[in-house]
Amino acid sequence: MLGWQSIWGSICHVSFTTEFWLALLSVIVINIILSGDNAVVIALAVRSLSGRQRLQGIVLGTGLAVILRIVLTFLCSRLLEVMFLKFIGGWLIAWIAVKLFVAGTGDKGSQKEVNTLGKAVITIVVADLVMSTDNVLAVAGACRGDVVLLLFGLGSSIPLVVLASDILSRLMDRYPIIVTLGAAVLGRVAGDMIGSDAFLLRAFRPNAFTLYALQAIFAVGVVVVGKTWVKRRTETTETRMGLNLTSSGTEERWKIENHGQKQARHG
Repeated sequence: MLGWQSIWGSICHVSFTTEFWLALLSVIVINIILSGDNAVVIALAVRSLSGRQRLQGIVLGTGLAVILRIVLTFLCSRLLEVMFLKFIGGWLIAWIAVKLFVAGTGDKGSQKEVNTLGKAVITIVVADLVMSTDNVLAVAGACRGDVVLLLFGLGSSIPLVVLASDILSRLMDRYPIIVTLGAAVLGRVAGDMIGSDAFLLRAFRPNAFTLYALQAIFAVGVVVVGKTWVKRRTETTETRMGLNLTSSGTEERWKIENHGQKQARHG
């Protein structure tokens, strides 16, 4: 864990040597590679926003997520050893994946849940916070306690993540199948987090095949649950519309009959 004394010492004694630049490059590369899943979350979360709000959501969400990632790096060197942390986080990511899939497949009722800037930013931050435990420790190891490397490395990755998220969200507009693929990717991440939880690893010692199978199950499961949700909501909406039409028709016939009876009486 990085202490405040080491943080202050790193800031006050920066030496821009070849070793520093190589370490900085390592931090940037690691963060970019490990942030691919995060870019998918961001793209899905902002897809239902308008052009300007979409960019604002990407920038705000990414910026806040990176700040939280820096704070986590300072505080949680043993985070992955906490039992059930990744298990709970994995189920949370699976739920987020389903919600984003439903919102991204054109279901009107669900789009209302994620079509505001604030909700999109919250979704990005929560998902990134849950998914970033591995990223945090990998980056912390690469920076070797140097807070300047950490700040520069994570900070410089923001424009790249923003660009990748913007490109993905635009592609999702043109090719809706990418929404399904993105949800499946998040499902795989959820399965990986659950399977690599400290308690499950110690209790069951799953082999590589079991872990890959769990990832595949969650990747497919997220899409299946999302499609089922959309189908049921669509059927419910159509049923309600049919009832409303039937009710309107009955009321209209009653008015016509009532009007006819009144005319007959006056006649």
